[in-house]
Amino acid sequence: MKLAVVGGGSTYTPELIDGFARLRDTLPIGELVLIDPAADRLDLVGGLARRIFARQGHPGRITTTSDLDAGVAGADAVLLQLRVGGQAARLRDETWPLECGCVGQETTGAGGLAKALRTVPVVLDIAERIRRASPDAWIIDFTNPVGIVTRALLGAGHRAIGLCNVAIGFQRKFARLLDVAPAEVHLEHVGLNHLTWERGVRLGGPEGPDALPGLLAGHAEAIAADLRLPRALLDRLGVVPSYYLRYFYTHDEVVRELATKPSRAAEVAEMEKRLLEMYGDPALDEKPELLARRGGAFYSEAAVDLAAALLRGGGSPYQVVNTYNNGTLPFLADDAVIEVQARVDTSGAVPLAVPALEPLYAGLVAQVTAYEDLALEAALRGGRDRVFAALLAHPLIGQFESAEALTDKLIAHNREHLAWA
Repeated sequence: MKLAVVGGGSTYTPELIDGFARLRDTLPIGELVLIDPAADRLDLVGGLARRIFARQGHPGRITTTSDLDAGVAGADAVLLQLRVGGQAARLRDETWPLECGCVGQETTGAGGLAKALRTVPVVLDIAERIRRASPDAWIIDFTNPVGIVTRALLGAGHRAIGLCNVAIGFQRKFARLLDVAPAEVHLEHVGLNHLTWERGVRLGGPEGPDALPGLLAGHAEAIAADLRLPRALLDRLGVVPSYYLRYFYTHDEVVRELATKPSRAAEVAEMEKRLLEMYGDPALDEKPELLARRGGAFYSEAAVDLAAALLRGGGSPYQVVNTYNNGTLPFLADDAVIEVQARVDTSGAVPLAVPALEPLYAGLVAQVTAYEDLALEAALRGGRDRVFAALLAHPLIGQFESAEALTDKLIAHNREHLAWA
């Protein structure tokens, strides 16, 4: 079995490698190709990757290349983990929206739109080259904004599924609190990428008893603190929102906070510098503890599970993925991309039935889906008016003067990545 990772020079990659090594019985990889245009980073990450495989006795071969077409040729699956513009672009995404009193964040709001505009054309070009080199390969997209990028891939006819680590993070957290194995925890996870709620925590499978009321009764304070949301909000909702709902439910507080502290992008850039120095140490043969602070917890387990299901019909029977709605949420179009529990096998993902979504959540999901429609249109066709429309539609913006100012700032900060600008 051959897997390829586009963006293989990412500092995330050793997390993925560690999972491939530990879970080799679930996903037996014969060849793993790390692909990245940044040859210096690729050499450091590739060297550590080989040492991790060797330490854990994995027999697979790891190769590195900057040649995308050669790297993906004959691949059974290709994992996409790109950041167009690097951490410098992320730093800008997290900065200029604050000048208009809006959240500066890399996957939602104006910063999220900027990332989508930079990313979608690049991903679609890569996907076309994958299709030519390996027509039957699955594309697993971990590139943010995952929902918009996955929709672009599916709309272009690619065999693609989006993946995020939010759900597996909740699964592992709840398993610890309940003192059960993670495989026993089945989430009633519903919404869009980075806009989801856990409406139930079933034990043993989708029909098992719901442990969520007990979790909230006994651990709401700790869960709320971890999400940086008010305990009273969880009490009122009776569900667990994802961390990203913080930008919606406590928007003004977050804007004030972001304006007075170093950006996450600056922290990550410094962390990446230290990680790459560590990766260059020939004695290092395991992922360093610092990597856990970089983000992407349990990313490798989720990726292994999904790839095993798509390529072998193995892995967990139910997985949270980003895929076409196809009637799952009846108030959305079939070709909207949602993030829900699905049954995944070699034919793809089929979402499980979802109980009717309460208006409190359905309204926000519908509005953000409308924004994603407009964002994808802007990414595919370009133009200032399309960018403005997407910003005006976003519930974190939604005001004429803000959308006008943000449109100009977005274009000015991203001109080098926008072919039409």
